[in-house]
Amino acid sequence: MAVVDRPPPLEILVREPEGFSLWTGLPFSNGQPSVKLERVPCANAKFSEDGSRLMVMKSDSVISIYDCKSSKEIRSFELPNVLAATLSPQGTYLQTFQKCSSPQERNVILWKTETGDSVYHLFQKNMTKTTWPSIRFSSDEVVACHLETNEIQFFDAGDFSKGIIYRLRIPGVAAVELSKTPGSHVAAFVPESKGIPASVQIFACGKDSQSQPLARRSFFRCSTVQLSWNYGSTGLLVVVQSDVDKTNQSYYGESKLNYLTTDGTHEGLVPLRKEGPVHDVQWSYSGLEFAVVYGFMPAKATVFDKKCNPLLELGTGPYNTIRWNPKGKFLCLAGFGNLPGDMAFWDYMEKRQLGTTKAEWSVTSEWSPDGCYFMTATTAPRLQVDNGIKIFHPNGLLYFKKMFDKLYQAEWKPESPDSFGEIAEVVKSLQSLKVEETKPQGQGSKSSQASAKATSYNPPAQKPAAYRPPHAKNAAAVQAELFGGSPTEEMSKNALRNKKRREKQKEKKAAESASGANGS
Repeated sequence: MAVVDRPPPLEILVREPEGFSLWTGLPFSNGQPSVKLERVPCANAKFSEDGSRLMVMKSDSVISIYDCKSSKEIRSFELPNVLAATLSPQGTYLQTFQKCSSPQERNVILWKTETGDSVYHLFQKNMTKTTWPSIRFSSDEVVACHLETNEIQFFDAGDFSKGIIYRLRIPGVAAVELSKTPGSHVAAFVPESKGIPASVQIFACGKDSQSQPLARRSFFRCSTVQLSWNYGSTGLLVVVQSDVDKTNQSYYGESKLNYLTTDGTHEGLVPLRKEGPVHDVQWSYSGLEFAVVYGFMPAKATVFDKKCNPLLELGTGPYNTIRWNPKGKFLCLAGFGNLPGDMAFWDYMEKRQLGTTKAEWSVTSEWSPDGCYFMTATTAPRLQVDNGIKIFHPNGLLYFKKMFDKLYQAEWKPESPDSFGEIAEVVKSLQSLKVEETKPQGQGSKSSQASAKATSYNPPAQKPAAYRPPHAKNAAAVQAELFGGSPTEEMSKNALRNKKRREKQKEKKAAESASGANGS
């Protein structure tokens, strides 16, 4: 039996106008985080996918690379006119994009972070979401590729001095997505052209096995696609977006969710049970299930297995975001952006809702790598006021809150979920938290009061309540009835008080009418 090492500490990168700092110490002692790295002036900061390196853009010309274990700067690059930069998934390479004056000037450079040497150069005219990063890596950094006109160019990710080792020709290809781990497959998107429908094709990554696609799906009325591989590289979810909805039901166009497998066993639509757009979709860490939020408001949420069979219905509500716990046990269903911030926390293993709360005006949201905390952040420039960070337990109980005059970024340092213990320990701690919340308490801190308020209306529901508009009458009574409970005592008193008031008014009117009749 393998001995599990001590889990790595949870760290949070917090970037303000003056620079970024690193928080650590969860669970916080005395309710406040420890600061691992004091504020460092910067314009941008980003972790590598595995959390081993941190890239910091300190000015228009200086990029620093930090080792995340020691929090020490290990390399600095001075590059004029840098417009963008990114790290490879394991932090081996730094990729930069600079302004250029001519095609002869190769403005995309790949650098080795350990040595500071440039290992590859190429020219790219402009930078878009589909063309950056110019060189794509699989999560294990085994495969690297570059999208060029009508072809995908492949490299030896361990030795770029070999140059392009093979090419995959796909006429009209506009976007590619390498599978995560292992880096065994690549998905290619070809837009509509001259009456030929758009398509997504899956190819194996290998010089001898790329002649024919392993799977293919064609789409009419397709403007853009979102490609999402599962962990294990066996399935690909494709959200197909059209700018125009021919049914005229949506101003934002229409979207469909398709599913393709590398073994060719499934190529088709995911059977969604409500009409409307696909708001969000996310694979579980195991790669065996995926969750979808879809349909016109109130939106519906469903968990499917990799054969597209529905496993769990999460109900309907004002939701457009789904976040799957890295351990696969918990789910957070939320409504952010132009929605009011409702959040519902689910235990997927036990198929029950744990609690509901709100995080208004949230811009970003993500689970901690160990699956024990859920963090939301309100950041600029999306929102210039009420910037702050909130951290919740998996049952919706507010654990920590901090406001900022201006906050640009808040994110967890990535870690492999396998580095942490079993989620059963979290469940035990949640049960103890529930017990503590039921104990009578005096006037506590504002955060504890807010936490109690956030969970006071969270019944242990087996099914989520039906969506009710804010102005609906008797909303609390309806909700209580749906959850199998009864209206609260306070509400019964109010109803009784109103009833007595109405009866008194009727008696008064009757007495006045009677006295008027006698007087006449």
